[in-house]
Amino acid sequence: MYFCNRKQRNNLKKYIIIFLSCMLLLPSFGSFFVYTSFKLNQEEISKTICVQRKMVFNSCNGRCELQKSLKKYADNEKRMQNNLKEKAEVVYIQNTTTTNFKLVTLIESKAKIFASFDKKPISVSKATFRPPSNFI
Repeated sequence: MYFCNRKQRNNLKKYIIIFLSCMLLLPSFGSFFVYTSFKLNQEEISKTICVQRKMVFNSCNGRCELQKSLKKYADNEKRMQNNLKEKAEVVYIQNTTTTNFKLVTLIESKAKIFASFDKKPISVSKATFRPPSNFI
């Protein structure tokens, strides 16, 4: 039972493909998100969190916090990559059974492999083979 028509299903498939593609690309934009959130909150960061906020001629403007955030993000990424490497280095062991083959004597066949061409054919097929239509 379908709840939507073919066009709606195709649109839904497109949206799912776009969503999954964005989810795959999302980790590569991590530092961009850190920088964007810094730029959006730069004034508040420079007034409240910045180490040099009490200095008269503050040229930092919260960039020290941006550097800390980027370093924290990079360390987190490195840790995640190390975890993935550890998981990828798992050794898989497969138990295989060995079969002992015994040498069997050959059986000689007295049947003729090739038909003799001196006799007339018994029957002739006029129909050609056609595969069933449901496979096409």
